[in-house]
Amino acid sequence: MSRTYFRFVQVLLVALSLLPAAPAVAQQTIPFDGDLRRLSEILGALHYLREVCGAAEGQKWRNEMQQLVDAEAPTGARRAQMIASFNRGYRLYQQSYRTCTPAADTAIRKYLQEGTKIAREVTARYAN
Repeated sequence: MSRTYFRFVQVLLVALSLLPAAPAVAQQTIPFDGDLRRLSEILGALHYLREVCGAAEGQKWRNEMQQLVDAEAPTGARRAQMIASFNRGYRLYQQSYRTCTPAADTAIRKYLQEGTKIAREVTARYAN
């Protein structure tokens, strides 16, 4: 799992560095907003699940989310939606997992894979 985790972080950081910042002048629909919200939700879930499963990463996934927000520089509703998605991902698992279980490990693996896929697809489609 460490290799998958490392690959996810690599792809995420590359994606963040390649995404164009949205103009702050006008609120507009960005074609990859749904992907960013899903990625935010995944980061929230990973922030909770990795800690429950003893990864001892501290604020790693919250920091990844902050880097995503900083790279995208959303304002207003877009920013609020990304943050709400992160919090939803976190709370979803907080409500149902108090200890690490095989299902939690499976969810972590699936989220790492899905997050990597989203980061790759967004980068491939929208990076300059």
